[in-house]
Amino acid sequence: MLIKALCDYYDILAADGKILPDGYSKVNVHYMICLNADGKIEEIINCQEKIQNRTDKGKIKEKWIPRIEEMPQRTEKPGIDSNIVEHRPLYIFGLNWDDEKLSPDDRTGKARKSHDAFVKSNLEFLEGIDSPVVNAYRNFLRTWKPEEETENENLLILGKNYGKSGFAFCLMGYPDLPLHNDMQIRQKWEQVYYGGVSENKKGYVAQCAVCGEECEIARIHNKIKGVYGGLATGSVLIGFNNPSESSYGNEQSFNSNISQGVMKKYTEALNFLLASTNHKILLDDITIVFWAMDTGETYEDMILALLCGQSDKMNAKETEGMLKNLLESGRRGKVTEGRLQSLSMIKADVDFYMLGLKPNSSRISVKFIFRKKYADILWNIAQFQKDIQISEELHPVTFSRIKEELRSPKSTSEKINPALLTKLFESVIYGNMYPTILLETTVRRVKNDRDKGINRVRAGIIKACINRNYKKEEFGVALDKENCGQAYVCGRLFAVLEKLQRDASGTKLNRTIKDAYFASAAAKPAMIFPKLIKLAQNHLNKVSSPSYYNILLGEIMDKLKGEFPETLLLQDQGRFIIGYYQQYQNFFEKKEKTINNEMEEN
Repeated sequence: MLIKALCDYYDILAADGKILPDGYSKVNVHYMICLNADGKIEEIINCQEKIQNRTDKGKIKEKWIPRIEEMPQRTEKPGIDSNIVEHRPLYIFGLNWDDEKLSPDDRTGKARKSHDAFVKSNLEFLEGIDSPVVNAYRNFLRTWKPEEETENENLLILGKNYGKSGFAFCLMGYPDLPLHNDMQIRQKWEQVYYGGVSENKKGYVAQCAVCGEECEIARIHNKIKGVYGGLATGSVLIGFNNPSESSYGNEQSFNSNISQGVMKKYTEALNFLLASTNHKILLDDITIVFWAMDTGETYEDMILALLCGQSDKMNAKETEGMLKNLLESGRRGKVTEGRLQSLSMIKADVDFYMLGLKPNSSRISVKFIFRKKYADILWNIAQFQKDIQISEELHPVTFSRIKEELRSPKSTSEKINPALLTKLFESVIYGNMYPTILLETTVRRVKNDRDKGINRVRAGIIKACINRNYKKEEFGVALDKENCGQAYVCGRLFAVLEKLQRDASGTKLNRTIKDAYFASAAAKPAMIFPKLIKLAQNHLNKVSSPSYYNILLGEIMDKLKGEFPETLLLQDQGRFIIGYYQQYQNFFEKKEKTINNEMEEN
């Protein structure tokens, strides 16, 4: 399913002119080397684009973005192997940047060998080509001596950026006409490339497992780049290196029966997706790639907005507005075709794919692949956002925020179980029950984290798990005074006792009953609450309105029918936490309403 889907997407991209032509690679170019007619470097121009990003703390941070250029296909072989029209500084200049200086010497002699290979292969390639920029480039190849250029000011000024940058060539005064775009260069390259492909055919023909036709089978598959944690040179999705993985005497990827044409299509399409920030997100250490079988990017933008808070094209306000519209549709049971068209002129029945990738040695492992109609996925994500809301005011919750809430605030290195995040993601996409470990982890964090404790997101996670997993809408977004569940009522009672203690103290306390007893009260109410009720009698004598608290305590304790539960299991501990959170928030809502009423009267 995956390879066929990527091939189909390649065809969509090719029809729209978005995919890279066969025989070419995309290269990040940071600097343009300007040559004179004699091949001397006149200057090196920074051709990057400066952009400004706003950090989470509101600060403006500047960042340089390299220019993406289309060059003759880059080599993927290990060791020293030069490209036609090279972009790597070690090959071009034959110099290492070490200890704030340039040097052609190193332990293995790689710099000299790389430069010699670059000069030899490019001079051979340029034979028979005659144009101003090509002639300047040829003169550069013949006259550049690495050992004589260790003090070259144009290179020294680059500093530590020298070794990690990509370079392109042009004639002085013509930076918009780079060497790699010269028509003669491209024509010669395509002759060499397609001629080489034809000559290198081994003639191994079999039925392709994807297209079903008798084709030449690919022995080695192109590498996939852009997966978080993977090799910088890329990793293969399909590969067979060990004898135990081979069958019927076949070697390497001859075991997969994927044709050359299919291999090029799926690798190009996947690399295209991984190179775009609009088509991928990072979930812990899993790279999630997603795409709709359509040329428009609105589909991906809406998914990004709902999963990550906002996309490059949708801000937080637009996201919340879209989410409200979707939730309004949800009250009628489904996201309709008309609703989707009113949002962004998109089709509800488009197939949408989500692919989870994780590097494994030199290969990439597929952690999951989901396929559903776009309307179904969008609706399930909107339902997830609805489940996790704990107040009337809408606040979309991102996966990164959920991940942070599952981690101890005292640890900067703690990792969340990848299986938990994967199962949660699957639950969101397919509308299934949330993993039990999600509720367990969140309850544990609430009980153990004294400084952070319970907040809007953690309360929302617990509410979502209980409501969905136990098949009934048990909790809403506001305090439910009619809820007589013993665990929920105990949580409400604890919130009232804590508020009473705070009001009685008149000042900020260093340690409240929440700090001392919350975890124990959530697990064994019968053991803890009698102590807290006795302590509350002292607090009632110190507040200005004891009758208010007496009435409120009486109303809540009447629902307990004279006894506290001995033990609360995991689900009930979650109910206890929701009761506590909603009751405590209710105090502030009442205060805010009173202030607003007084302002209206004045």
